[in-house]
Amino acid sequence: MKLHVTDETSRLKAVILGTAQSNGPTPTVDEAYDPKSLEHIKAGTYPVEKDMINEMEAFNQVFNKYNVKVYRPEIIEDYNQIFSRDIGFVIDDVFIKANILPDRERELEAIQYVINEMDQTKVVRPPEEVHIEGGDVMLYNDHIFIGTYKGSDYKDFITARTNMAGVQFIKDLFPHKIVKEFDLVKSKIEPRDNALHLDCCFQPVGANKGIIYKSGFREEADYMYLVNLFGRENLFHIEREEMYHMNSNVFSIDKNVVVSERNFTRLNNWLRDHGFTVEEIPYAEISKQEGLLRCSTLPLIRE
Repeated sequence: MKLHVTDETSRLKAVILGTAQSNGPTPTVDEAYDPKSLEHIKAGTYPVEKDMINEMEAFNQVFNKYNVKVYRPEIIEDYNQIFSRDIGFVIDDVFIKANILPDRERELEAIQYVINEMDQTKVVRPPEEVHIEGGDVMLYNDHIFIGTYKGSDYKDFITARTNMAGVQFIKDLFPHKIVKEFDLVKSKIEPRDNALHLDCCFQPVGANKGIIYKSGFREEADYMYLVNLFGRENLFHIEREEMYHMNSNVFSIDKNVVVSERNFTRLNNWLRDHGFTVEEIPYAEISKQEGLLRCSTLPLIRE
């Protein structure tokens, strides 16, 4: 398999899509990894497996429509394997295994059959002190954007998934790229104030546009970096409640094709107004786990 991913929006050829099969029982309050899951566990509205399988199948059907080769993880009984973006990511022709929360190591084993198809000299595992997850890593032309958390209380936040050692690791691995980190707002208790990953508050679409949530960035300078790079007129600004529902976590199959949640009315209209084909699917149940379309995918090959 010749890996090739240099941006977020070029024509997709091959992807790993997570699975909701045998997803296991609703977690306990103590088992919640993020504040949004915690909110739904407490409210008794945590998503059920059947609904999540249906949502992921709708996503799979869109991939089939565009002739994308789809790999799925091997099923682990009673285990959440929806968010394949967390466990690895491709930059150029290199597959980087994420150093994820220790409880989730088995998810990597479930895609080992795909990793076996790759050039093993191009498969990298960072050292233990490096924390980095795919939701925090975003490619844009000669840039690599990385979400991180610079607070001195980093170790206290289960929602802080990528550290500055992770940023440095990518800088060292790709010295020819412009690696720019963004300090994200984190919360253990309020999902509306928690940018779990960079793709929870920003994502490029098309050739030169993007979706952005200003308050997801701890430093205004980080937000302004993107405004200056893309141009304010090319950015769709989402509100706090839209960020909560994961409006920036759509997924591009091509420069002009975006898969989006069917309830994202304002965003989907903006995309269409700017010439995009919007493939609307139901994904609101999965979003209750503070992840959406981009989180569920691990692109392997783009044109």
